[in-house]
Amino acid sequence: MKILIIINDAPYGTEKAYNALRLAMSIQKESDAQVDLFLMADAVACGLPNQITPQGYYNIERMIKSVIRKGSNVKACGGCMDARGLTQEMLIDGVNKSSMKELTQLTLAAEKIITF
Repeated sequence: MKILIIINDAPYGTEKAYNALRLAMSIQKESDAQVDLFLMADAVACGLPNQITPQGYYNIERMIKSVIRKGSNVKACGGCMDARGLTQEMLIDGVNKSSMKELTQLTLAAEKIITF
């Protein structure tokens, strides 16, 4: 099964990115489904390295790296990155600048689509 999770919110401030990644990690643990993530709008900041969070607080960078290690493809909206002055070189290894065309292809290929 192919599952696409689309994240629209910033990594911190709300818990949407955190909950989306918790779900992705749980799906990876409980099944052999292919989980792809697409970061849009302020969620492109989820793909930035060197995030520093208080002790005991969730860290989106670590969660992104975990889903990548377990086989997820993580894409970041190129237009959203451009609007925020971000480049591919600024992203965590394994997070790739993408496009609306690629999001369309991922959407058409997915059997389930979940948005946060």
